[in-house]
Amino acid sequence: MSAIIADKLDPNFLSEVISKARTTSDANDFYNCLACGMCSAGCPYNGVHDNADPRKFIRMLVLGMREEVFNSDFIWACTQCGRCTMDCPMGVEILTLVRTVRGNFGLKAPGFLQDVVDAQINTGNQMEVSTEDYLDTLEWMEEELQEEVGDPNAKIPIDKEGADFLFLWDPREIKYYPNDVQSIAKIMWYVGANWTCSSKWWDATHYALFSGNDEEAAILTQRYADEVKRLKVKELVVTECGHATHANKWGPKVWLTKDNTYPVKSIVEKYVEWFEAGLLKVDPTINSEPITLHDPCNSVRKQGLGDAMRYVLKKTVMNFEEMNPHGIYNYCCGGGGGLLAMGKDIYPYRMAKGKLKADQINATGCKLIACPCHNCFDQLTDIIKYYELEGARVIHLHHLISHALLLDEKPNKQ
Repeated sequence: MSAIIADKLDPNFLSEVISKARTTSDANDFYNCLACGMCSAGCPYNGVHDNADPRKFIRMLVLGMREEVFNSDFIWACTQCGRCTMDCPMGVEILTLVRTVRGNFGLKAPGFLQDVVDAQINTGNQMEVSTEDYLDTLEWMEEELQEEVGDPNAKIPIDKEGADFLFLWDPREIKYYPNDVQSIAKIMWYVGANWTCSSKWWDATHYALFSGNDEEAAILTQRYADEVKRLKVKELVVTECGHATHANKWGPKVWLTKDNTYPVKSIVEKYVEWFEAGLLKVDPTINSEPITLHDPCNSVRKQGLGDAMRYVLKKTVMNFEEMNPHGIYNYCCGGGGGLLAMGKDIYPYRMAKGKLKADQINATGCKLIACPCHNCFDQLTDIIKYYELEGARVIHLHHLISHALLLDEKPNKQ
């Protein structure tokens, strides 16, 4: 029996996976697994639902259990949140191994994950919004903004060369939440930002990060790099979206070989800059309802923006309550890693993960959850419905800021 099992093992499998992995870390670290189980202890979902044990996954890789790995639900149930690696004494990036297996061995993702990537590759955005509809939405929201603030010079600039930064939207903002466009543009107007949008490549999202297809990821990333160069901007700024922030900050380093040194920031970082410069002036008493914060894994654990989010909240609201745990120790919402796009087969895993988040929210006593990430926003909305968190609702940071702006104290007011 042992001889038969041994015949099925591929001793070169781990090395093959590592050779295909894209990482900014030392690839040799992937060989350093001690089989200690700290990854499994660190994963808050190990034991919450089936197929959630990272130690089993990496041991199958090490042992060369090729077919077992390819047929494992773990690679799709894992949200790639990175908490396992945070607790690993050897720093093994299990999330990188997961996305490498997903995208480099001909596997088909559950649900419509690949459809989302295909849509962005083929149409320029994952929701297949036409250029006409996109530009019409920006024009519409510009008119609404001008009426709201009483300033005909309040603009949403498009293809402006030499601006300080190029801003990338989430297609949800364009297609489903156009008032978010107005809210963000109101902040830009208030601080006097020198910014622009692209008429061509404007979708910040990046589901190839989740599918693991590095060729497609490179195509998307090159488009952003090309726009930075074409419009001669100083930096790229990404809307409130965790995975888009991480993909655009980390991605150029691993997917591009040229034009990949442009600065990238989350808009949350710009909020901090504007507050510190005295350009953002708000009345926090307007946001008096108790509020808690969900830490998006990609923004906080991978990009270190937890302090920035808290800085903004403490400037903008009266009563902020932390979840426990929080910051880099946060619980993933359960919708990351592409799980939101994986359909009915993965939905039970999403909701099982969501139970921990629902309990966290309830424990704070807050009905309002700040969430600077669209994927997390959608997952938290599903959790609220599924676990019947009566009266709970999710809100972006820009909503809180734009609602509380002191219009009479606008800097450089005309």
